[in-house]
Amino acid sequence: MIKSLRGRIALIVILVIFSLSSLYRNQLKLGLDLQGGMHIVLEVDDPEGTLSDEARSQMIDQVERIIRTRIDEFGVEEPLVQKVGRDRIIVELPGIEDEGRAKELIQQSAFLEFKLVRSVQDLEPALRRLDRQIVAALGEDSVRALGRAVEGPANDVLAELFGDGAVQGDSANADAEDQAAALAPFTSLLFDGDYEGTYLVAVQDVPAAKIFMALPQFQRALPRDIQLHWDWEVIGIAASTYRRLFVLEDDAFVTGDMLENAVAQRNPQFNRPEVTFQLNRVGGRRFADFTAQHVGDYIAIVLDGEVVSAPVVNDRIGANGVIEMGASSDIAEAADLALVLRAGALPVKLRIMEERTVGPSLGQDSIDSGKLAGIIGLLLVVVIMIGYYHVAGVLAVFALAVYVSLVLGGLSAFGATLTLPGIGGLILSIGMAVDANVLIFERIREELILGRATRTAVDEGFAHALSAIVDANITTLITAVILFQFGTGPVRGFAVTLSIGIIASFFSALYVTRTFFLIYLAGKKASDPISI
Repeated sequence: MIKSLRGRIALIVILVIFSLSSLYRNQLKLGLDLQGGMHIVLEVDDPEGTLSDEARSQMIDQVERIIRTRIDEFGVEEPLVQKVGRDRIIVELPGIEDEGRAKELIQQSAFLEFKLVRSVQDLEPALRRLDRQIVAALGEDSVRALGRAVEGPANDVLAELFGDGAVQGDSANADAEDQAAALAPFTSLLFDGDYEGTYLVAVQDVPAAKIFMALPQFQRALPRDIQLHWDWEVIGIAASTYRRLFVLEDDAFVTGDMLENAVAQRNPQFNRPEVTFQLNRVGGRRFADFTAQHVGDYIAIVLDGEVVSAPVVNDRIGANGVIEMGASSDIAEAADLALVLRAGALPVKLRIMEERTVGPSLGQDSIDSGKLAGIIGLLLVVVIMIGYYHVAGVLAVFALAVYVSLVLGGLSAFGATLTLPGIGGLILSIGMAVDANVLIFERIREELILGRATRTAVDEGFAHALSAIVDANITTLITAVILFQFGTGPVRGFAVTLSIGIIASFFSALYVTRTFFLIYLAGKKASDPISI
């Protein structure tokens, strides 16, 4: 490193100017605990334990990549997405304002399917069989009670009606089917649809219908090539509100893994949000072949089991298509849908294990507390150093000012995020910088007591303190690296700030402080005393 006094001064000035300009151009980024935001812990939803440990680990790796892609496109600055263990992911979103939208974006499976809409006539022969299976599974009394309670929450209905012994399953007594002759629990909920291949179900009846449709006996009684899917929005007809129930082909002819791109836009004709998509070569060819064979039929676009739209096929469709959003949707919903489609579907469902929200006011309180602690700490250091070491203390304080500018400039230059633990790391590194100066000054004192000349005592003091300073800084730096490698967000923030602080304190104590000593001694004789 530069040894001449003029070169030393030039290097220090250049570094300080660079640090201050970097701090001015790139404002310090604040972490979750300082600017507010969300902290979410997600876990693989596998209540029956069907996934092996290896499968969980592979799926969570894929989930991490998909969530990271979604959040990056969502536009959150400095998010944290980190895998923890075999089946958990920590997500931290600093500065997020729309928490509900962010949670939906993270958890949405985004499994896209294109299915043929079947005629309701294909399901009609099976309706009586479905009713009989419902009564056989639940019993006539429970079905009647459920019919009276459909206006209540579905979970409450389940808890009240279908306890441990309520579902009789395939072992229900033989009289159940005879009793069902007077009942039509599922069929009675269905009205003629306003759309090809659909029924209408009153909104208040939807919880009961969902309970019936979730029964294993109901699923087994459905025709093998048919599935029932709900429309994703509520529609109003006359004075009532309904949900459409679509009768669809069981197999999807194209799925979302064949999607190449998706973009949200507004329909120029109707001014409604929509998502245009593009399929890859295989998907485009399959889509074109299928639509060519089904001109005049309806194609349902199914996202996570719900029908988003079901346009009619007027002509052969190639690799490009449009997903029309509902009348109540806005462009933000279309943008989120396009985002999750581009990022890909999650391979497994996730459930939120922990959720914590930090408000901006709490973050500002943390910043104010951190500033106050830093100011008090610096003032105490300045007073003690000057009071105890006199002139040498003043030189150390100037070196400390250079150190602080280097640390803040380094944090902004590297784009590091300042967290509350990071402020703790900064204050700790200031203490280490002062500690290095104390070691040097005490060694200089010892040399002066032994009768060394002032310039010689300063040289010897720095030389003898070097090994202790290097040992202390390297061991702390190793600890900081380990914390960064294995820690989570706040711990990493502490580690980054501490690492930059250690490097800056090492440079400040051994190079900047010595340069100030050389400036101070430049106008003195070798035999002139120094106040230390």
